[in-house]
Amino acid sequence: MEEILQHFREDEQPFVIQAKEWIADVALRYTPKLTAFLDPRQIAIITSLVGHNGDVKIQTSGGFIEAERQRVLLYPDYFEPEKNDFELVVYELRYPAKFLQLKHGDVLGALMATGLDRGKFGDIRIDGEKIQFVIQKAFASFIMVNLESIHKAKVHLMEVTEEAHYLLPQDQWTEQYDTVSSLRLDTVIASVYKISRQKASQLIQAGKVKVNHQQQEQGTMELEEQDLISIRGFGRSMIRSIEGRTKKDKIRIVFGKLGRKR
Repeated sequence: MEEILQHFREDEQPFVIQAKEWIADVALRYTPKLTAFLDPRQIAIITSLVGHNGDVKIQTSGGFIEAERQRVLLYPDYFEPEKNDFELVVYELRYPAKFLQLKHGDVLGALMATGLDRGKFGDIRIDGEKIQFVIQKAFASFIMVNLESIHKAKVHLMEVTEEAHYLLPQDQWTEQYDTVSSLRLDTVIASVYKISRQKASQLIQAGKVKVNHQQQEQGTMELEEQDLISIRGFGRSMIRSIEGRTKKDKIRIVFGKLGRKR
């Protein structure tokens, strides 16, 4: 285990240990294991771990097309996964849109205020006055009863059963190539967003930077593949892949940046 853990950041190691236990349990018991909703970096970790175990396979689903947060199904080779095995429910949120405009953070805050942790629900999508979100089936009835209002406005949930009626992503990823002197958070931010390293450090120290949805205040943090970077006022980006080094010892990276569809 120590040999595996050394390839991951210290803050990721508890998840790595848990994921290894899930994989071992599926191989031993020969029964599927369905996880909570995971972020892209967690999915990348568990996928790499499964790659070392030929007895266990993996599929993911977040309900929506191009979902960011997804549930992972680990299963033995005899098992043939179906859509229902991911136990997902999509709700559309109805509210008096004439009087207020709800944002992603408003919906996220209201969902978590019910007492559910972030792993219980997936992506939240907003298109004008339409709002949809994905939740684990086991908690669908709970949220239907307990999510009654947002910002003092009464809300009503309707299950969306037809995939053709799911909201499509309003943002799109564009991939770009770059070279960086290191994979430090401040260095990568400066390169990706074309700002000075001093400005990048200021954004980090001001608490405006999150990596994989967790606030980071250390510019020295080393980034890995599939790390999702969110910067208040600058948007989001992701380290898609690390492509090795150039002759001048620079690190080649492929990163995605999120922008609005036109």
